[in-house]
Amino acid sequence: MKNGDVWLTSRRELDLSGRALIMGVLNVTPDSFSDGGKFLDVGVAFDRAHAMVAEGADIIDVGAESTRPGASPAPEEDEIARLIPVLECMGSEFPLPVSVDTSKAAVAALALDMGAEIVNDVSGLKGDPDMAGVVAGHNAGLVIMHMRGNPETMQSMTDYGDVTGDVLSELEESAQIAREAGIEPERIVFDPGIGFAKDHVQSCTLLNRLDRINVMQRPVLVGLSRKSYIGKILSLPVEDRIEGTIAASILSIIRGARILRVHDVKEVRRAVEVATAIMEECSGQV
Repeated sequence: MKNGDVWLTSRRELDLSGRALIMGVLNVTPDSFSDGGKFLDVGVAFDRAHAMVAEGADIIDVGAESTRPGASPAPEEDEIARLIPVLECMGSEFPLPVSVDTSKAAVAALALDMGAEIVNDVSGLKGDPDMAGVVAGHNAGLVIMHMRGNPETMQSMTDYGDVTGDVLSELEESAQIAREAGIEPERIVFDPGIGFAKDHVQSCTLLNRLDRINVMQRPVLVGLSRKSYIGKILSLPVEDRIEGTIAASILSIIRGARILRVHDVKEVRRAVEVATAIMEECSGQV
C-alpha cells in the first residue's frame, strides 16, 4: 500500500485504500451542540459505543469537552472525570480503535495509557505545547485539525484571504510541529475543521475543495455531521440534518476524504457503501 493508504495507531494499522472509514462520535459532555447530555451516564455511553460498532463504525471518537462555537474551556479535572469511567467501561477488549477528542496533553496521555489509540486534537497541536510529545511518546495516531483561537473565540476569527489556501498553510504549520516532535507521517491525518473558525460559506467552500487539502501526502478526515452549514442550507434544526449529513459525506468522499466523523453511523455507513460500490463498478469504464 502507498503511504497515504495506511494510518498507524499505537496498536494497529488502519487500511485507508478502500471504503472511507467511519469515525463514530461519542460525546460525554453536558453541552455539545448536537447531543449534549445524552451520554453523560456511563452505562448509556457504553451502550451507544457498542451500538455504533453494530451500525458499522470503524473508530469511536470519545470527547469529554464541548467544542461547539462559544463553548468555554472545560477544566482539565472535569474532562478527566467524564472520560475515565467511559474508557474503563469500554476496556481493553473493545473491538474498535478508540480516539480521544482533546486538546489537553494530560488528558491525552491518560486516555492513551488506558487504551485509546488516537488523539483527535482540534487545536492542531497549537493548544498545548506538550501535546506533540505525548503523541510521539505513545506512538499514537493523530488527527491534526485546523482551528483559529479556541471554541470560545473562533467564530470571530473567520477573516481569510483564500480560505482553502489559508487553511492549508496553517495546517502545514501544525505539520511542522509534528515533524519536530518526531511523529511519523504515517500516524497523521488532517482535518480542515469544518465550522471551526469558518462561517457556513467557508465551510461549504472547504468541503467542495477537499482535494486541495494535501499536507505531507496524508489522508483527510472531515467532521461534517449535523453542522450549522447544513442548517443554513436547509433551514433545519440539528435533529433534522441527517439527509444533509449524508449528502455532504458522499460529496466529501468524491472529493477525496478517507475518514468521516459522524453521529449518524448507520445511515452514513450505508450511503458510503453504496457510493463506493458505484464508483468501483464504474472505475475505468470511460
